[in-house]
Amino acid sequence: MTFPAANIDLVERGRGRVAWIRSRMAMLAKVRAEFRDSRPFAGRRIGMSLHVEPKTAVLLEVLHEGGAEIVGTGNHGSTQDDVVAFLQSQGIGVFGSRADTLADHHANLARLLDAKPDMLLDNGADLAAGIVERGMAASILGGTEETTSGGDRLRGELAGKVPFPSIVINDSPLKAIGENKHAVGQSVVESFMRITNLMIPGRRFCVIGYGWCGRGIAQYLRALGGRVAVVEVDEIKALEAALDGYRVAPLADLAPWAQVFITATGRPGVLPVGAIAAMEDGAVLANSGHFPWEIDTEGLSAMTTGVTDLDGTLQRLDLANGRHVILVADGRMFNLAGSEPKGNSIESMDIGFMLQALSLERVVKGSKLPGSRLADGAQPVPDDINRRIARLMMATMGAAR
Repeated sequence: MTFPAANIDLVERGRGRVAWIRSRMAMLAKVRAEFRDSRPFAGRRIGMSLHVEPKTAVLLEVLHEGGAEIVGTGNHGSTQDDVVAFLQSQGIGVFGSRADTLADHHANLARLLDAKPDMLLDNGADLAAGIVERGMAASILGGTEETTSGGDRLRGELAGKVPFPSIVINDSPLKAIGENKHAVGQSVVESFMRITNLMIPGRRFCVIGYGWCGRGIAQYLRALGGRVAVVEVDEIKALEAALDGYRVAPLADLAPWAQVFITATGRPGVLPVGAIAAMEDGAVLANSGHFPWEIDTEGLSAMTTGVTDLDGTLQRLDLANGRHVILVADGRMFNLAGSEPKGNSIESMDIGFMLQALSLERVVKGSKLPGSRLADGAQPVPDDINRRIARLMMATMGAAR
């Protein structure tokens, strides 16, 4: 795959940012050395759809070192152009840009599938769905899925249609604890403060969803003095939130109370226009989920009488009821789609991308050893991989058991 000559300044900016991140991802450095010798992906073409930022680049370097040809693209609104330029300069076939429209993003996915990958590194099950739609599933050895949203799709609309193993990284307890709870909690709160410049202490927050991401967001908001309430439809998770000390109530009760609403469910339409209409003047709406569908932005647009672009990431939407709301990053995942995005912490993604690298290696190994092929469809990360990474992370942290 060839690309036009990139802006040298852009390449060098990406090179510097990736070098800093690479120097802090100690576990991926170890597996990179292993892959350099074993080359588990020699002759394989891995199709990748992930948020393209410096930490992702380090993972792709590791897979490339292991012999893989990479053909990939980012996700809508979160691609970092300097990282794309740097990866292309290294012969790693990633394309797309931060300015891509949703139509451009779909075209990028189609271009990726046109390259006929035989393994998938997926996010939101977009590639798996495209492979099934095109009738290409028989050519796929297997792959991984990063997110809650993608795992739900594989077990829902794509159930029984994916005749290859897909290891759902989000099912790993390591990702749940290290990345979803602590890293998402940290990055969402950091992004909220940086993007809005608003105070957290004393402010009223409504976190919609009390899965691992919602737990982390609620915990980090409260740690900084936020007044936090939770909406959760699952009775057991709702009880957990209540026992953790949060106010738990239906969205209809919390809509007039909260000043900031953050969605963290992976499900569409969890913040509907009926609730938005009941909010106080100036309420802030933000989504931390993978797909930009948790806030009903189409319905919100229909009830909007005027739009003011505040700084490219924040929009003031004047509503027909005389009030206004502030929408963050067009309802996209705002810790990666917002201004100057940092995403999840380096150490957490060292865990998450180590899970990716070793799970992809397991897919290949399972195809070669008699009786060791993984089952078809969505499945969790093998336990031995989880435990190996947990031991290594403890050692990397200098934490004694």
